[in-house]
Amino acid sequence: MKKQILFATIIALTTLGLFAQTAQRKRGPIAEKIRQTRQTKADAQGENNAKPINNGSFVVGKNRFTTNVNGDTREYYVHVPKSYNKDAATPIVFMLHGTSGDGLKFYNISGWKEVGEAENILTVYPSSWRHCIIEDGARKNTTKWNIYPGGFEYCPGEVPKDDIKFLNQVIDELGGKFNANQKMIYFVGFSNGGQMTARIGVEMSDRAAAVVSSAGFLSPKGSYTPKRLIPNLAQVGTNDDRYMPLAGGGPLPMNFDQLFAQSPFFKGVMASYGRAYKLDPKYTTGGDPNKIVWLDAKGTSGNPNNVFRFALIKGMTHMYPNGKNFPLNGAQMNWQWLKQFKLP
Repeated sequence: MKKQILFATIIALTTLGLFAQTAQRKRGPIAEKIRQTRQTKADAQGENNAKPINNGSFVVGKNRFTTNVNGDTREYYVHVPKSYNKDAATPIVFMLHGTSGDGLKFYNISGWKEVGEAENILTVYPSSWRHCIIEDGARKNTTKWNIYPGGFEYCPGEVPKDDIKFLNQVIDELGGKFNANQKMIYFVGFSNGGQMTARIGVEMSDRAAAVVSSAGFLSPKGSYTPKRLIPNLAQVGTNDDRYMPLAGGGPLPMNFDQLFAQSPFFKGVMASYGRAYKLDPKYTTGGDPNKIVWLDAKGTSGNPNNVFRFALIKGMTHMYPNGKNFPLNGAQMNWQWLKQFKLP
């Protein structure tokens, strides 16, 4: 009997010792590495974004919201950075996609959510509406922003959506969901989205601090009266096949005097911005001819924020550069320019 009790005691002590060793091993560096790997995997899959913060209306990371505009359900995505603080007013950057795209696509590929994380910016990716249009003689159904006339035609009977109302409504909703810095709201757009940001610069300059139009501009033939003389940045790649035919057929020259001399289109674009924003016809230039060059024009209003920049990016085709599709990160570059401007 004593031997049985002694044997049972030895087994119990051995089991406790093994448990203690196991528990100690789980606190060791290998276990910690396993936990970190699981955490990283969960973050990548969005599992750790499931817990709402603040009032429960959003999560850290990717959010999809919808809003009703004139009876239509419109969508927009918002990336909330991990460092977002409800007690601090936070800048907002809208990124508008091009033809056939949507908000989710540019949430994934534009590079803005990464800049939003690094700089603590709320980044917003609205989707335009799918329309029947006629473009370059072809009839198609695709997503399009309601830009100023000239880029395409709507099919007979097609009713354009009020995208200005939609974007104003999104700004209002963001103000209710987040502590938004109303003096630091910016718009960036690519292609058809760039044409839309050009329109926003005219019609929403009372709400936007500055706009960037990439591969999309004000029409050379248009006449515009902006609510405010807003800072504008227009940019395009020299190898953009949408614009090379408008400048002689080959790559755009990395010299603005030469570009305006050989391209009535770009000369007209510059004149259109000059009229709308009361720019001095004299401009300065800068940059690296092997990478990117720009011209800077100042307004005649005397307002230091009445400025226009036009950038040429050497070798870039029709794209918004994200550092992977082209060796330039457009979001990083654009943010450095945008953040110097605030609404008065």
